[in-house]
This record gives sequence, structure tokens and C-alpha cells, in this order.
Amino acid sequence: MSTNRRTIAAAHLAPVFLDSAATTAKAVDAIDEAGRSGAELIAFPESFIPGFPVWAAVSAPIYNHALFESFVNASIYIDGPEIRSLRHAALRNQLTVSVGISERSRASVGSVWNANVLIGPDGSILNHHRKIVPTFYEKMIWTPGDGSGLKVHHTQVGRLGMLICGENTNPLARFTLIAQGEQVHVSSYPPIWPTRDPSSGGKPYDLEAAIRIRAGAHSFEAKAFNVVVSAAIDATMIAGLSSLGVDALRILERTARGVSLVIDPFADVVSDVLRDDEGLLLQEIDLDACMEPKQFHDLSGYYNRFDIFDLRVDRKRVRPITFSDVDSDAEYAALYDASGVQAVES
Repeated sequence: MSTNRRTIAAAHLAPVFLDSAATTAKAVDAIDEAGRSGAELIAFPESFIPGFPVWAAVSAPIYNHALFESFVNASIYIDGPEIRSLRHAALRNQLTVSVGISERSRASVGSVWNANVLIGPDGSILNHHRKIVPTFYEKMIWTPGDGSGLKVHHTQVGRLGMLICGENTNPLARFTLIAQGEQVHVSSYPPIWPTRDPSSGGKPYDLEAAIRIRAGAHSFEAKAFNVVVSAAIDATMIAGLSSLGVDALRILERTARGVSLVIDPFADVVSDVLRDDEGLLLQEIDLDACMEPKQFHDLSGYYNRFDIFDLRVDRKRVRPITFSDVDSDAEYAALYDASGVQAVES
């Protein structure tokens, strides 16, 4: 019998829209529930704290200044109290936490990143990733990230990597994780991706179909388990968007929701599928299942030609300014990198 069985959780939850403190408290409750259920990993959706800026898809930017300001003010710092609470919860429950946040910058009052933070069972920050390219209308909200977080980490649920939403369509970003021996991949998504009215012509975007295609492809190519986690929509989000008007709300109402599920290394869905209703998705996986399919095609091993292909990845943290008169590594770390965050106490 395999000794590499692990229980993982996907938090298919709605944030308390644009309320970072209340959403953090909700996340802590979910971490505690996952811990009581025996999970060793819990993954939260894209920009879970403080919510996803869906208004940018359904209303022109000129009408959204107030929502943008509210969103930036509700976004959080990597060394802020919200992350500290999550780190304490991870330590208390001895599990790994992957959480999507909108991250504020200390270099600008208006700059935010679409980020993901990976917290270890000892409360340490294992990885701090910023989405390398905001997708489509997200460019109106978030600053482009960098390659610093394109890392795979040893965890109690195997070698763990993650990408945010549309990054899962980027074959070079995905291969960067595959080539680090990834066994478990976290794909985080928003609750909804607004689409055009079918009567206007063209093909509406189906978020669930897109998720299944790209998540299945990565699992099949990496020979890894894929933990897909999307957010849900609740009354606080609808109320928070009421200023957009009836037409925008109708678009949101008719658009299909995101899903949360787990896919195995053969690209099969092996869990329940959560859509509309909130819930904690629990699934047992067997890390030994990652080995057999490597015999078919091992993209980071024998089934490649590294004499033909050469991928170079720059993982330096991008900084807006460099000072030549002081040794400012510690200052940079505090401003731009998780390495500047102090340890939490047991």
C-alpha cells in the first residue's frame, strides 16, 4: 500500500468583498476546518483577499475610479496583519496554505500586484509570486509581476508549484515548474470571467471549459496533480457592484461560474466539482501516481531535447529604483520581497 497518500483541500469560497479583515477571518476559519479534516494543504482562489476586480470587465475605466480606490485600500501588504494571521493559522494546524491576494506596494500608493503567497506548516513564507502578466482587463488594475516566484518547493504534500489563472496558459511558465520536479500544482482562479452576450455574435468565453482544458493539459504534461480553486460569488460581492448598473449586473448573472476540482496525472477529474455553492473540497491523492506516466513522456527528463531547446528564466525581483550610496539589500527585502518578513512564533 502506498505511503505517499496525502489529503488536500480547495477553499471554494466567496471573499467578503473588499473587506480584507473579514475575508482573512473567513480564510482562518477555513484553515482550521481543513486542519480538523486532516488536510495537509489548503488552496484559496485568485485575489481572494480582498476579492476579484470583476468590474473592470463590465464597465469602462472612467466610471470605476471609486471602485479602484476601494480595491487598492483593501489590498494588503506582504508583511501586514492579514498575512501574519494566515501564517499563525498554518502553524497552528501544521498545514501548507496557498492564498491569492491583491498585494500593495510600498513604492507607490496606487500600485498593486496580483500575488500568491505559499505558507509552510511552520508558518514561514515559502514562496511569494506575482502574476507575471495581468490578463486582458486586469491590466487596468494590476502591475506586471516578475519571475521571482516561479519556484517549486518541497512540502509535506510533495513538490508544490502554482500559477495564477491565465498563467496556466503560458507553456514556458508551466515548463519552468515542470523542470523543477513539480508533483502538485495549484491553479487559482476568480469566481467569474464575464463574457459577451451570445446574441451579439462571436463565441462566449466558457471559464469552466477553459479551466478543464488548461488544468488537464498541465497535469498530463507535468504528470502532476492539479488543485484547481476558484472563488464563489455571494451577496456582498453583488451589493458591492450594484453601482455598476443593471446592464453590468445582468452580464454577471448570465455568465458561468468558475469551478474547483482536483485532476490527476492522467488528466482525469478525481474529485467532486464545486461551482455555485461555497464549500471546502477535500481530496486524497497518491504521490506515487506521478511516477508511472513519466514512462510515457517525461518533459523534464528523457522525453526532451535540451541540445535543441534552451529555456532561461530570470528570477530576479524587479525593483523600481536602485540606490548606489547604501547597502540596501535589507531595505529592498522589506519593500519588495517576502524574505524581509519576520518569522512567526509558535
